[in-house]
Amino acid sequence: MIITVRDEEPNLARLLESLIPQEPPFEVLLVDAQSRDRTFAIARAFAERYPDIIFAWQSPGSRGQGRNAAAARARGEGLAFIDGDCIADSAWLSRIRQGLARSAVVGGRTVPMGSSAFGELDRVELYQAGNDVSFPSCNLGYRTELFRRLDGFDPRFITAEDIDLNLRAVRAGAQILYDPAAIVFHRVRPTVLRFLYQAFWNGYGRKQLTEKHGTLWGHYRIRRLLRHQHSVLAIFRMAAALTGYLTRVATGGDRRLDRAVRSR
Repeated sequence: MIITVRDEEPNLARLLESLIPQEPPFEVLLVDAQSRDRTFAIARAFAERYPDIIFAWQSPGSRGQGRNAAAARARGEGLAFIDGDCIADSAWLSRIRQGLARSAVVGGRTVPMGSSAFGELDRVELYQAGNDVSFPSCNLGYRTELFRRLDGFDPRFITAEDIDLNLRAVRAGAQILYDPAAIVFHRVRPTVLRFLYQAFWNGYGRKQLTEKHGTLWGHYRIRRLLRHQHSVLAIFRMAAALTGYLTRVATGGDRRLDRAVRSR
């Protein structure tokens, strides 16, 4: 299991407590991107209690870089990705493992925790060759061989690095298996401002996708999106995402902006 974290002090212990009872064998590889709070102290305390299964270290960089570093050290045939603000269902790893026996990529069901207004908004789905490639890396499984053959996550991405990886996997011939019983509980943003801030960077990441892969608008199910995203909050989210998208266009991929968000 692979985790990258930054400033997750309020959440990390609950995540690690949910991973310890998972079906063995497994290892937990945790990369802390130089948190400014007690995140790494919590990770280190768990690693000392469970020295045979939890390995934690610090390394600056993007989420993609952290996950790639952990995957390079992984010893198993499968990689299960989860985030620091999540809690895993007791059968989560077992379901990911079963899915990887059938498919090279597995996406699970992510259940929001927190404000229902934020959690009820759908993902903005993106399809490639019949596969939804927008399954997030807070609940995602990859066969190690495929992940390494694809060179892992692209570290240049601010967000949408998981979509980029899934796109490349499908284009390499993989199919993404969805298992609704592979459940992860994910905390939604606690305030409207942070929710819209997240939407802004999601839009920024979608523009990074088009820069790398060419236009993708024909692969979105626009009618479905508009049919299900008609609340006031959904409209504000779309506006924030569009602002992020246009910011990436206006800056022309200014690396200074990328470095600024990575250090936030």
